[in-house]
Amino acid sequence: MFPLQGAQMLQTLEKSLRKSLPESIKDMTDDLDQYTNTYQVYSKDPQNCQEFLGSPEVINWKQHLQIQSCQSSLNEAIQNLAAKKSLKIERSENILFIAAETIKKLIPSLLDTKTLSPGGGKPKAINQEKFKISSLGIPHAALVNQFWHFGGNERSQKFIERCIRTFPSSCLLGPEGNPVSWTLMDYTGETRMGGTLPEYRTQGLVTYAVYMQAQEMAKRGFPVYSHTVRTNTAMQKMSYTLQHIPMSCAWNQWLCSPM
Repeated sequence: MFPLQGAQMLQTLEKSLRKSLPESIKDMTDDLDQYTNTYQVYSKDPQNCQEFLGSPEVINWKQHLQIQSCQSSLNEAIQNLAAKKSLKIERSENILFIAAETIKKLIPSLLDTKTLSPGGGKPKAINQEKFKISSLGIPHAALVNQFWHFGGNERSQKFIERCIRTFPSSCLLGPEGNPVSWTLMDYTGETRMGGTLPEYRTQGLVTYAVYMQAQEMAKRGFPVYSHTVRTNTAMQKMSYTLQHIPMSCAWNQWLCSPM
């Protein structure tokens, strides 16, 4: 470490740092793309962070964007900013799940083995002659986009394509060689967009796909976590089977749109 002297050295440092920015920040150029314009927020003082969050140097409130956080207490500050800046806010508060193995490594004090499901967190076996384990390709993005609750449009499909291109994904190919069940990882490291074609549901296929994805992510050193809406009991049952544990804090999302 050495002290910087003069404007020229500071400008050189700025250029160097900008080259090292995450690609997700470099891509935040489409004002209508709420998928890429995503902010992960954690505050040590959530009750008094309104001024900080309101700064244009922190969040570009002129864009359609989303804020994600495990702190429900941020809601008051975000809602106040929405009123002040004439923003439309859609908030969702969902269940946050973390895999038992991830908790064991990162926060072992939260792990209660008595509440874990039997079976060692493994799914039931599948017919591997009928279903082949694979990963998603770019041509499969349209299929994922069709069944994703937050998708169904051109920007969401481009977002899915970037995730498939950049991060690990898992799927099961059916007898015709096309994905019948799948899941992938997004730029926050979260397991997302799990789905199964309607005619193949209730066979435990997505549970198997999520299990294979978790194995791949753990092998690469990623924490394994996900979220689901409180009404989706099927995905909650799947999480229990795989020994993914619900956290006391929620997974919060605020979709923000200028009016």
